Amino acid sequence: MKRFVVLGVLVVIGALTLGVAAQQQSNAPKVLEVTKLKDNLYVLKGGGGNTAVFIMGDGVTVIDAKFPGWGQPILDKIKTLTDKPVVRLINTHTHADHVGGNVEFPATIDIVTQVNTKANMEKMVSPPGIPPQPSNIFKDNNGRGMPKRTFKDKMTIGKGADRIDLFYFGRGHTNGDAWVVFPSLRVMHAGDMFAAKSVPLLDSNNGGSGVAMPDSLQKAYDTVKNVDVIITGHSTEMTMADLKEYADFNRDFLNDMRAAVKAGKSVDEEASTWKIPAKYTGYATPMPERLKFNVQIVYDELKAGVKK
Repeated sequence: MKRFVVLGVLVVIGALTLGVAAQQQSNAPKVLEVTKLKDNLYVLKGGGGNTAVFIMGDGVTVIDAKFPGWGQPILDKIKTLTDKPVVRLINTHTHADHVGGNVEFPATIDIVTQVNTKANMEKMVSPPGIPPQPSNIFKDNNGRGMPKRTFKDKMTIGKGADRIDLFYFGRGHTNGDAWVVFPSLRVMHAGDMFAAKSVPLLDSNNGGSGVAMPDSLQKAYDTVKNVDVIITGHSTEMTMADLKEYADFNRDFLNDMRAAVKAGKSVDEEASTWKIPAKYTGYATPMPERLKFNVQIVYDELKAGVKK
């Protein structure tokens, strides 16, 4: 696994809190690595979640805006790729490493999220185990960067070669994770519903669910067709076969938790003994704290009778 992939995974699974990571990002040089997927589709890596740049007939659509302080570097990098203006920003979910840069984008652009993500952005509550943010960046900026349009289950933007399909397939990482599909390019951005080949960050404070996660991933796999490349939230590009494997991985984790609850094992017992099954080669070893949070969240859901 390449070094930058490992670093991305560590951020996702909680080796650093979002707060600590944000501080490090603000102090470090803001360098963006550009990956060209198609003639009009790029991925900008570094500074938080992976950002997609889709050059359309009417201008540029950006997917995710990274940590605070990274909005302008994104805009500057886009100017080296095209002369077209940024007209649209889509956020895959509410976390600061995906929406923090929103406030640096022009106030005139269209910002789109899933409806639950807009509600989460109004509060900006940190995930379990991550210190609260000192303030709400959107309130601090008089609402700048907040979504102007939302969707519930599906939205289509543009047509033909410029078409973008937005989907919501259910709870998982949060309760508002958008999947962004570029049909003409056979590419999908999964955000942190598929952040990396690792245990997910289950943000129960923003509606995330370890019980629903496998079904939501499987629904994405079953519903979206004709996709060759998946842009992940923090890792390298993946395939639909990787997505199916990741759905199976999360289902195996859920089934292991069901068995542990039935056997009367405590959260500490299960968290200290659970290992990634050998068949999932290349998956990152979970940090103990993140694993324990996930075990606790799923235990709580199972005991409360949560089904999806």
